[in-house]
Amino acid sequence: MTYKLFTKVENASILNVRKLLFVFTLILGGTLFAQDTAKKGVFKFETEVIDYGTINQNSDGVRSFKFTNVGNAPIVITGVKGSCGCTVPTKPEGAIMPGESAEIGVKYATDRIGAFSKTVTVTSNASKETVLLTIKGNVLAGKSDSDESKKVQ
Repeated sequence: MTYKLFTKVENASILNVRKLLFVFTLILGGTLFAQDTAKKGVFKFETEVIDYGTINQNSDGVRSFKFTNVGNAPIVITGVKGSCGCTVPTKPEGAIMPGESAEIGVKYATDRIGAFSKTVTVTSNASKETVLLTIKGNVLAGKSDSDESKKVQ
């Protein structure tokens, strides 16, 4: 009888130890996961869509997407890619520290006539690793903006 009682107590102890280890593993895993996601850069763009409006053919197609890193870790932009060859993006070099602002430049080839809507894909180490920026507008055939300014002089 003593042997059976001792075995039951021993089994209960082992069960309690297993439960305790399980709970400890959950707490430790949750803590490690929280630390991993807490240290990230966060993009805050002034706008994710730039509307060129209606512009003249061969006018200036350069614009920029301004952003601030509102996270608590540096953002490193690893790539920017236009959706076609008519959209050429540029990225800042180096890390954008928390609280700092920077720009992603984009140049659209305004020699193409008609409405357009193009995207720039930004990849980085930020909390949202891929961001899709959009440019749109309409290019009218005719004189460029620089031709108009030459007439005034």
